[in-house]
Amino acid sequence: MTELEKTVLDAALHVFSRYGVKRTSMGDLCEEAGVSRQTLYNRFRNKDDILRGLIGRYTELALEEIAEELPQAPDLAAQIDLIFDRMVVRGFDTMQAMPNAQDFIDGANAVSQEALQCSAGRFRAVIVEVLTPHEGAINRAGMTVEALADCLQRAAKAAGMHAQDRAHFLAQLRTLKQLCLTAALGPVPDATHKED
Repeated sequence: MTELEKTVLDAALHVFSRYGVKRTSMGDLCEEAGVSRQTLYNRFRNKDDILRGLIGRYTELALEEIAEELPQAPDLAAQIDLIFDRMVVRGFDTMQAMPNAQDFIDGANAVSQEALQCSAGRFRAVIVEVLTPHEGAINRAGMTVEALADCLQRAAKAAGMHAQDRAHFLAQLRTLKQLCLTAALGPVPDATHKED
């Protein structure tokens, strides 16, 4: 991705956040990015192209951060927390701060299904990577690494879309993480319940 494309996409996120996708014109995007219409149209034909570009750009940034930070994560729980943070929590927080979040979400969903599916697949691949060392335990729990990764990615995304608020969202992610840890590492002894 060129520096020009990054500039345009960063500007687009800012303008879409402020006005919504529907009310933003290509002229608004040119003004915010500081580029001419011809320069903008040479790379992005329309707002749909820009939305697809935004999904790709922010997926790439999140995956780069995960790749950089994953080696320092001390255990599977920390790895899952990192993935959830970059995959869904940051996006949730960004959407919560947007006055026109639903318009942005609707615009992205309407035109960008292929880009969204590609992004989801890339995040699932990272989850598979961190779960693979625990494949034996996951198989003994009656699952495959791929199925568990698919479930985690889809459930985490759905949790963000349907959460009542941030606290509810984070509680759902903690539950997903615990289910994953139980599948990968076995049940964690509960100190509050004593054996008879």
